[in-house]
Amino acid sequence: MREANSQTGTPGAAETPGPPGVTKGIPLRRALTVIPRVSPEEWRASRVLTRWMIASRAAVLVMTFSSAAAGGLLALLHGSVDATAWLLSLLGLLLAHAANNQLNDLVDSRRGIDKGNYFRNQYGVHVIEAGLVPPSQFFLCFAATAGAALAIGLYLIARVGVDVVWLVAAGGLLLLAYTYPLKQWGLGEFAVLLTWGPLMTGGTYLVTTGSWDDSVALIGTVFALGPTSVIFGKHIDKAGFDRDKGVYTLPVRLGERTSRYVVIAMLIVQYASIPVFALFHLLPWTVLLAWLAFPRAWRAARVYSVPAPAGCPPGYPASAWPLWYVSHAFVHARAFGLYFLGGLLLAWLLAQL
Repeated sequence: MREANSQTGTPGAAETPGPPGVTKGIPLRRALTVIPRVSPEEWRASRVLTRWMIASRAAVLVMTFSSAAAGGLLALLHGSVDATAWLLSLLGLLLAHAANNQLNDLVDSRRGIDKGNYFRNQYGVHVIEAGLVPPSQFFLCFAATAGAALAIGLYLIARVGVDVVWLVAAGGLLLLAYTYPLKQWGLGEFAVLLTWGPLMTGGTYLVTTGSWDDSVALIGTVFALGPTSVIFGKHIDKAGFDRDKGVYTLPVRLGERTSRYVVIAMLIVQYASIPVFALFHLLPWTVLLAWLAFPRAWRAARVYSVPAPAGCPPGYPASAWPLWYVSHAFVHARAFGLYFLGGLLLAWLLAQL
Protein backbone atom coordinates (compact mmCIF):
# COMPACT_ATOMS: atom_id res chain seq x y z
CA MET A 1 0.00 0.00 0.00
CA ARG A 2 1.01 3.59 -0.32
CA GLU A 3 1.58 6.79 1.56
CA ALA A 4 -1.44 7.88 3.56
CA ASN A 5 -3.33 10.53 1.68
CA SER A 6 -6.16 12.87 2.56
CA GLN A 7 -8.71 11.24 0.29
CA THR A 8 -8.28 7.56 0.99
CA GLY A 9 -6.21 7.46 4.16
CA THR A 10 -4.45 4.36 2.88
CA PRO A 11 -0.74 3.65 3.11
CA GLY A 12 1.01 4.61 -0.11
CA ALA A 13 4.24 5.38 -1.86
CA ALA A 14 4.41 9.15 -2.13
CA GLU A 15 7.92 10.40 -1.53
CA THR A 16 9.04 13.09 0.91
CA PRO A 17 12.26 14.65 -0.36
CA GLY A 18 14.91 15.44 2.21
CA PRO A 19 17.51 18.23 2.25
CA PRO A 20 19.74 18.39 -0.86
CA GLY A 21 22.82 16.24 -0.53
CA VAL A 22 21.58 14.53 2.64
CA THR A 23 20.25 10.98 2.65
CA LYS A 24 18.26 10.07 5.72
CA GLY A 25 16.94 6.69 6.68
CA ILE A 26 13.22 5.94 6.64
CA PRO A 27 11.67 6.98 10.00
CA LEU A 28 10.33 4.10 12.08
CA ARG A 29 6.86 5.66 12.23
CA ARG A 30 6.70 5.88 8.45
CA ALA A 31 7.71 2.25 8.07
CA LEU A 32 4.92 1.32 10.47
CA THR A 33 2.22 3.31 8.67
CA VAL A 34 3.15 3.07 4.98
CA ILE A 35 4.90 0.82 2.48
CA PRO A 36 7.20 3.41 0.90
CA ARG A 37 9.35 3.38 -2.16
CA VAL A 38 12.92 3.34 -0.88
CA SER A 39 16.15 4.25 -2.61
CA PRO A 40 19.28 2.17 -1.96
CA GLU A 41 20.75 5.12 -0.06
CA GLU A 42 17.68 5.44 2.18
CA TRP A 43 17.70 1.69 2.77
CA ARG A 44 21.33 1.68 3.88
CA ALA A 45 20.70 4.67 6.17
CA SER A 46 17.68 3.05 7.84
CA ARG A 47 17.76 1.09 11.07
CA VAL A 48 17.50 -2.69 11.07
CA LEU A 49 14.02 -2.65 12.65
CA THR A 50 12.83 -0.13 10.08
CA ARG A 51 14.11 -2.32 7.26
CA TRP A 52 12.32 -5.32 8.74
CA MET A 53 9.06 -3.35 8.91
CA ILE A 54 9.37 -2.25 5.29
CA ALA A 55 10.16 -5.78 4.16
CA SER A 56 7.23 -7.09 6.21
CA ARG A 57 4.71 -4.50 4.95
CA ALA A 58 4.03 -3.57 8.57
CA ALA A 59 1.46 -0.95 7.55
CA VAL A 60 -1.20 -3.62 7.05
CA LEU A 61 -0.58 -5.43 10.34
CA VAL A 62 -3.27 -3.25 11.94
CA MET A 63 -5.85 -5.74 10.65
CA THR A 64 -4.15 -8.56 12.54
CA PHE A 65 -3.95 -6.40 15.65
CA SER A 66 -7.70 -5.76 15.45
CA SER A 67 -8.65 -9.43 15.05
CA ALA A 68 -6.39 -10.58 17.89
CA ALA A 69 -7.41 -7.69 20.14
CA ALA A 70 -11.08 -8.52 19.54
CA GLY A 71 -10.53 -12.05 20.84
CA GLY A 72 -8.77 -10.73 23.92
CA LEU A 73 -11.41 -8.09 24.67
CA LEU A 74 -14.20 -10.66 24.31
CA ALA A 75 -12.33 -12.82 26.82
CA LEU A 76 -12.04 -9.81 29.11
CA LEU A 77 -15.81 -9.26 28.91
CA HIS A 78 -16.36 -12.89 29.81
CA GLY A 79 -14.24 -12.38 32.92
CA SER A 80 -11.41 -14.86 32.39
CA VAL A 81 -8.12 -13.49 31.06
CA ASP A 82 -4.53 -14.67 31.02
CA ALA A 83 -2.97 -11.30 30.15
CA THR A 84 0.45 -12.76 29.40
CA ALA A 85 -1.01 -15.33 27.02
CA TRP A 86 -3.07 -12.59 25.34
CA LEU A 87 -0.04 -10.37 24.71
CA LEU A 88 2.06 -13.29 23.50
CA SER A 89 -0.74 -14.42 21.18
CA LEU A 90 -0.99 -10.90 19.76
CA LEU A 91 2.77 -10.71 19.22
CA GLY A 92 2.90 -14.17 17.67
CA LEU A 93 0.09 -13.38 15.24
CA LEU A 94 1.73 -10.11 14.19
CA LEU A 95 4.97 -11.97 13.54
CA ALA A 96 3.11 -14.68 11.61
CA HIS A 97 1.40 -12.08 9.41
CA ALA A 98 4.75 -10.38 8.79
CA ALA A 99 6.28 -13.74 7.90
CA ASN A 100 3.42 -14.43 5.48
CA ASN A 101 4.04 -11.10 3.74
CA GLN A 102 7.73 -11.89 3.47
CA LEU A 103 7.06 -15.37 2.12
CA ASN A 104 4.60 -13.93 -0.40
CA ASP A 105 7.29 -11.64 -1.84
CA LEU A 106 9.93 -14.36 -1.68
CA VAL A 107 7.84 -16.98 -3.50
CA ASP A 108 6.36 -14.62 -6.09
CA SER A 109 9.83 -13.27 -6.86
CA ARG A 110 11.22 -16.80 -7.19
CA ARG A 111 8.35 -17.82 -9.49
CA GLY A 112 8.90 -14.75 -11.66
CA ILE A 113 5.48 -13.26 -10.89
CA ASP A 114 6.90 -10.02 -9.47
CA LYS A 115 9.51 -9.56 -12.19
CA GLY A 116 9.41 -6.37 -14.24
CA ASN A 117 6.60 -3.85 -14.16
CA TYR A 118 4.22 -5.99 -12.13
CA PHE A 119 1.50 -4.60 -9.90
CA ARG A 120 3.40 -5.48 -6.71
CA ASN A 121 6.23 -3.16 -7.71
CA GLN A 122 3.87 -0.27 -8.37
CA TYR A 123 2.41 0.19 -4.89
CA GLY A 124 5.53 0.02 -2.74
CA VAL A 125 9.07 -1.28 -2.61
CA HIS A 126 9.66 -4.97 -3.23
CA VAL A 127 13.00 -5.29 -1.49
CA ILE A 128 14.12 -8.31 -3.50
CA GLU A 129 13.09 -6.96 -6.91
CA ALA A 130 14.59 -3.56 -6.03
CA GLY A 131 17.91 -5.24 -5.27
CA LEU A 132 17.92 -4.04 -1.67
CA VAL A 133 18.19 -7.53 -0.17
CA PRO A 134 19.57 -10.69 -1.82
CA PRO A 135 17.06 -13.56 -1.87
CA SER A 136 19.24 -15.68 0.42
CA GLN A 137 19.32 -12.95 3.09
CA PHE A 138 15.61 -12.33 2.68
CA PHE A 139 14.95 -16.02 3.26
CA LEU A 140 16.94 -15.82 6.51
CA CYS A 141 14.79 -12.84 7.52
CA PHE A 142 11.65 -14.87 6.81
CA ALA A 143 13.02 -17.88 8.69
CA ALA A 144 13.82 -15.74 11.73
CA THR A 145 10.38 -14.06 11.71
CA ALA A 146 8.49 -17.32 11.20
CA GLY A 147 10.70 -19.04 13.76
CA ALA A 148 9.91 -16.40 16.38
CA ALA A 149 6.18 -16.81 15.69
CA LEU A 150 6.51 -20.60 15.96
CA ALA A 151 8.46 -20.32 19.22
CA ILE A 152 5.66 -18.24 20.73
CA GLY A 153 3.13 -20.78 19.48
CA LEU A 154 5.04 -23.64 21.10
CA TYR A 155 5.32 -21.73 24.37
CA LEU A 156 1.57 -21.09 24.34
CA ILE A 157 0.96 -24.81 23.80
CA ALA A 158 3.02 -25.53 26.90
CA ARG A 159 1.32 -22.74 28.87
CA VAL A 160 -2.29 -23.28 27.86
CA GLY A 161 -2.45 -26.91 26.79
CA VAL A 162 -2.74 -29.22 23.81
CA ASP A 163 -5.94 -27.50 22.63
CA VAL A 164 -3.67 -24.85 21.13
CA VAL A 165 -1.83 -27.40 18.95
CA TRP A 166 -4.43 -27.38 16.18
CA LEU A 167 -4.41 -23.57 16.11
CA VAL A 168 -0.64 -23.41 15.65
CA ALA A 169 -0.73 -26.20 13.07
CA ALA A 170 -3.58 -24.66 11.07
CA GLY A 171 -2.02 -21.20 11.18
CA GLY A 172 1.35 -22.52 10.07
CA LEU A 173 -0.19 -24.50 7.21
CA LEU A 174 -2.15 -21.49 5.93
CA LEU A 175 0.91 -19.25 6.26
CA LEU A 176 3.01 -21.57 4.14
CA ALA A 177 0.30 -22.47 1.62
CA TYR A 178 -1.36 -19.08 1.04
CA THR A 179 0.97 -17.72 -1.63
CA TYR A 180 1.15 -21.08 -3.37
CA PRO A 181 -0.96 -23.04 -4.02
CA LEU A 182 -4.04 -21.51 -2.29
CA LYS A 183 -3.86 -18.11 -4.01
CA GLN A 184 -3.22 -19.86 -7.33
CA TRP A 185 -6.29 -22.05 -6.85
CA GLY A 186 -8.61 -19.17 -5.96
CA LEU A 187 -8.68 -20.22 -2.31
CA GLY A 188 -6.54 -17.41 -0.90
CA GLU A 189 -9.57 -15.28 -0.04
CA PHE A 190 -11.15 -18.13 1.92
CA ALA A 191 -7.83 -18.63 3.73
CA VAL A 192 -7.87 -14.96 4.77
CA LEU A 193 -11.45 -15.26 6.08
CA LEU A 194 -10.55 -18.38 8.05
CA THR A 195 -7.30 -16.96 9.40
CA TRP A 196 -8.46 -13.50 10.44
CA GLY A 197 -11.72 -14.90 11.82
CA PRO A 198 -11.92 -18.19 13.72
CA LEU A 199 -8.17 -18.70 13.97
CA MET A 200 -7.16 -15.22 15.12
CA THR A 201 -10.19 -14.03 17.07
CA GLY A 202 -11.40 -17.44 18.22
CA GLY A 203 -7.86 -18.66 18.75
CA THR A 204 -6.83 -15.65 20.83
CA TYR A 205 -9.93 -16.18 22.96
CA LEU A 206 -8.95 -19.83 23.44
CA VAL A 207 -5.38 -18.95 24.37
CA THR A 208 -6.55 -16.21 26.75
CA THR A 209 -9.31 -18.15 28.51
CA GLY A 210 -8.27 -21.76 28.01
CA SER A 211 -11.56 -22.69 26.30
CA TRP A 212 -13.06 -22.53 22.83
CA ASP A 213 -16.26 -20.56 22.21
CA ASP A 214 -18.24 -21.11 18.99
CA SER A 215 -19.99 -17.75 19.30
CA VAL A 216 -16.63 -15.95 19.45
CA ALA A 217 -15.50 -17.85 16.35
CA LEU A 218 -18.70 -16.74 14.58
CA ILE A 219 -18.17 -13.13 15.63
CA GLY A 220 -14.57 -13.38 14.47
CA THR A 221 -15.68 -14.66 11.07
CA VAL A 222 -17.98 -11.67 10.55
CA PHE A 223 -15.22 -9.37 11.82
CA ALA A 224 -12.81 -10.97 9.33
CA LEU A 225 -14.99 -9.87 6.41
CA GLY A 226 -13.06 -6.58 6.71
CA PRO A 227 -9.61 -8.05 5.92
CA THR A 228 -11.25 -10.36 3.36
CA SER A 229 -12.76 -7.37 1.56
CA VAL A 230 -9.29 -5.80 1.48
CA ILE A 231 -7.70 -8.85 -0.16
CA PHE A 232 -10.66 -9.04 -2.57
CA GLY A 233 -10.11 -5.38 -3.47
CA LYS A 234 -6.40 -5.90 -3.99
CA HIS A 235 -7.00 -8.92 -6.23
CA ILE A 236 -9.66 -7.04 -8.23
CA ASP A 237 -7.23 -4.16 -8.74
CA LYS A 238 -4.55 -6.48 -10.09
CA ALA A 239 -6.76 -9.05 -11.79
CA GLY A 240 -5.39 -8.16 -15.21
CA PHE A 241 -1.81 -8.53 -14.02
CA ASP A 242 -2.61 -11.82 -12.27
CA ARG A 243 -4.37 -13.21 -15.32
CA ASP A 244 -1.37 -12.40 -17.52
CA LYS A 245 0.95 -14.10 -15.01
CA GLY A 246 -1.26 -17.16 -14.67
CA VAL A 247 -2.29 -16.42 -11.07
CA TYR A 248 -5.98 -17.34 -10.81
CA THR A 249 -7.19 -15.62 -7.65
CA LEU A 250 -10.90 -15.76 -6.83
CA PRO A 251 -11.62 -12.35 -8.47
CA VAL A 252 -9.87 -13.59 -11.62
CA ARG A 253 -12.10 -16.65 -11.61
CA LEU A 254 -15.33 -14.81 -10.72
CA GLY A 255 -14.75 -11.79 -12.92
CA GLU A 256 -14.59 -8.15 -11.87
CA ARG A 257 -18.34 -7.44 -11.75
CA THR A 258 -19.24 -10.44 -9.59
CA SER A 259 -16.23 -9.84 -7.32
CA ARG A 260 -17.27 -6.23 -6.76
CA TYR A 261 -20.75 -7.32 -5.71
CA VAL A 262 -19.28 -9.95 -3.37
CA VAL A 263 -17.44 -7.18 -1.51
CA ILE A 264 -20.64 -5.12 -1.25
CA ALA A 265 -22.37 -8.20 0.19
CA MET A 266 -19.58 -8.50 2.78
CA LEU A 267 -20.19 -4.92 3.89
CA ILE A 268 -23.93 -5.56 4.23
CA VAL A 269 -23.36 -8.72 6.29
CA GLN A 270 -21.00 -6.92 8.66
CA TYR A 271 -23.43 -4.13 9.50
CA ALA A 272 -26.50 -6.37 9.61
CA SER A 273 -24.79 -8.83 11.94
CA ILE A 274 -23.89 -6.39 14.71
CA PRO A 275 -27.44 -5.65 15.93
CA VAL A 276 -28.35 -9.33 15.52
CA PHE A 277 -25.40 -10.37 17.70
CA ALA A 278 -26.39 -7.71 20.24
CA LEU A 279 -30.03 -8.84 20.19
CA PHE A 280 -29.01 -12.40 21.03
CA HIS A 281 -26.55 -11.18 23.68
CA LEU A 282 -23.50 -12.42 21.81
CA LEU A 283 -22.13 -8.88 21.80
CA PRO A 284 -22.80 -5.88 24.04
CA TRP A 285 -24.90 -3.06 22.58
CA THR A 286 -21.91 -0.75 22.81
CA VAL A 287 -20.43 -2.51 19.76
CA LEU A 288 -23.01 -0.58 17.72
CA LEU A 289 -20.25 2.03 17.94
CA ALA A 290 -18.84 0.24 14.88
CA TRP A 291 -21.67 1.82 12.89
CA LEU A 292 -19.65 5.05 13.05
CA ALA A 293 -17.63 3.50 10.21
CA PHE A 294 -20.75 3.21 8.05
CA PRO A 295 -20.04 6.39 6.01
CA ARG A 296 -16.80 4.77 4.89
CA ALA A 297 -18.69 1.57 4.07
CA TRP A 298 -21.20 3.55 2.02
CA ARG A 299 -18.38 5.28 0.15
CA ALA A 300 -16.70 1.94 -0.49
CA ALA A 301 -19.97 0.38 -1.69
CA ARG A 302 -20.47 3.20 -4.18
CA VAL A 303 -16.92 2.67 -5.48
CA TYR A 304 -17.48 -1.08 -5.80
CA SER A 305 -20.81 -0.63 -7.58
CA VAL A 306 -19.15 0.59 -10.78
CA PRO A 307 -16.08 -0.38 -12.83
CA ALA A 308 -12.78 1.23 -11.92
CA PRO A 309 -11.74 4.32 -13.89
CA ALA A 310 -9.39 3.72 -16.80
CA GLY A 311 -6.80 6.05 -15.29
CA CYS A 312 -6.13 7.98 -12.13
CA PRO A 313 -9.26 10.14 -11.68
CA PRO A 314 -9.08 13.89 -10.94
CA GLY A 315 -8.68 14.57 -7.24
CA TYR A 316 -7.36 11.09 -6.51
CA PRO A 317 -3.71 11.10 -5.40
CA ALA A 318 -1.47 9.92 -8.22
CA SER A 319 0.77 8.34 -5.58
CA ALA A 320 -2.06 5.96 -4.65
CA TRP A 321 -2.77 4.78 -8.19
CA PRO A 322 -3.28 2.00 -9.36
CA LEU A 323 -4.71 1.08 -5.95
CA TRP A 324 -8.42 1.77 -6.16
CA TYR A 325 -10.76 -0.84 -4.76
CA VAL A 326 -8.30 -2.00 -2.11
CA SER A 327 -7.78 1.57 -0.88
CA HIS A 328 -11.44 2.08 -0.08
CA ALA A 329 -11.78 -1.38 1.46
CA PHE A 330 -8.72 -0.82 3.66
CA VAL A 331 -9.94 2.56 4.91
CA HIS A 332 -13.25 1.00 5.89
CA ALA A 333 -11.80 -2.17 7.43
CA ARG A 334 -9.38 -0.18 9.56
CA ALA A 335 -12.09 2.17 10.83
CA PHE A 336 -14.63 -0.63 11.42
CA GLY A 337 -12.09 -2.65 13.36
CA LEU A 338 -11.03 0.19 15.62
CA TYR A 339 -14.61 1.30 16.33
CA PHE A 340 -15.56 -2.32 17.03
CA LEU A 341 -12.71 -2.61 19.52
CA GLY A 342 -13.75 0.69 21.04
CA GLY A 343 -17.26 -0.69 21.59
CA LEU A 344 -15.89 -3.79 23.34
CA LEU A 345 -13.60 -1.71 25.53
CA LEU A 346 -16.45 0.67 26.40
CA ALA A 347 -18.60 -2.29 27.48
CA TRP A 348 -15.85 -3.50 29.79
CA LEU A 349 -15.34 -0.03 31.28
CA LEU A 350 -19.06 0.36 31.93
CA ALA A 351 -19.09 -3.04 33.64
CA GLN A 352 -16.47 -1.78 36.10
CA LEU A 353 -18.67 1.09 37.29
